[in-house]
Amino acid sequence: MGSTEAPSYLLLLPPVSLPPTPALLRETYGKTVAQVLKEVASHSEESSDAAVLEIALACEHLVNSQRLPRSSLYKKTQDLVAGVYRLICVLATENDINIEDKDGVDVRVLLVAWSPKTTDESVASNLFGPTVSLDVLAQGERPWRFAFGDESEDGEAMVRAFVQAKQQPSSSAQLGQDSTPAITEIAGARHRHVAVGGTFDHLHIGHKLLLTMTLFAVDQTSDQTSYSVTIGITGDQLLVKKKHAGLVESWAERQGSVAKFLNALIDFAPASRYSPPQVNARSDDSPNGKSIDITYASGLVVKHTEIQDPFGPTITDEQISALIISAETRSGGNAVNEKRSERGWNRLEVFEVDVLDGPGEIESVNNDARTNFDNKLSSSAIREKLARKTQGKM
Repeated sequence: MGSTEAPSYLLLLPPVSLPPTPALLRETYGKTVAQVLKEVASHSEESSDAAVLEIALACEHLVNSQRLPRSSLYKKTQDLVAGVYRLICVLATENDINIEDKDGVDVRVLLVAWSPKTTDESVASNLFGPTVSLDVLAQGERPWRFAFGDESEDGEAMVRAFVQAKQQPSSSAQLGQDSTPAITEIAGARHRHVAVGGTFDHLHIGHKLLLTMTLFAVDQTSDQTSYSVTIGITGDQLLVKKKHAGLVESWAERQGSVAKFLNALIDFAPASRYSPPQVNARSDDSPNGKSIDITYASGLVVKHTEIQDPFGPTITDEQISALIISAETRSGGNAVNEKRSERGWNRLEVFEVDVLDGPGEIESVNNDARTNFDNKLSSSAIREKLARKTQGKM
């Protein structure tokens, strides 16, 4: 295996009709995504890290939506992102493609406000995600070896628009927040401080969906004050009884993986306009006192906080107003709100991400298809796989 920087690729996916059913997503994207996954996987041995595939997913419903509350856009966006990540897992299972560790493909879905019918002026001046314009994506100077496109009419239109934007002089996009004057408030809750929690061991696609939607759920402020995402990451001492505990990544490793993934969704600034985020390490004896806080020029603060219990900062930081959970952890969201009510605090609005499944649709002769699919979404299964690899080298 090589030791050079991981090769990186881009796939441009045009809009799909909503709601994005599994059948529709497979029909629209299946052939293209499968071919590109195979191509990128063939380059995975060139680096000690996974080859990177960034999927620029065109979201028509996000065009000219910058002033809408994220809560009003959450469900459509979650359904689409979850559907695409689910399709990736299905296709990777069918084609025996590794998307779960450093020997495979690191897939990231990027949200692009683009439509073949209209131009989104509202995001043209914003260099920070999670939602960006096609122009900002094209001029971001990411080190892609190749950009792949879809052969449909809308897919070809998206490629042409991307190439045109790539060839134009760098736009006047701003490093800071959108300076457009505030408009009349639109109905819907706005959340300036959003939280999520998890172990995030051996970051997999289920984690990526959870983190993407947490980042999406926070509303940018219009008065230059900070807004934040709190990522509660389980402390090492709480994981010592996990199966293959020796292969559980350290808190620092898990925090680094989360930060790397989120940065790919946040910072699209080209080198000429790049402003490195400020990193502040906190460590004190107070509850949730250990944290790596990363502040971007947009005003966004990402707090990677070590947690020692199921509640984390949600019961020590009153300003948090929303919590992102998976559908299988609803009881945890209820418990958090009970604790906040006991303190006389406002209850959190709870947003869910889908539990990714789909073995019933896997068209594979492999009798272990269900297991193989599930293993791509399980940290314990990834550790089991790594343990087998380690034993095989002994």
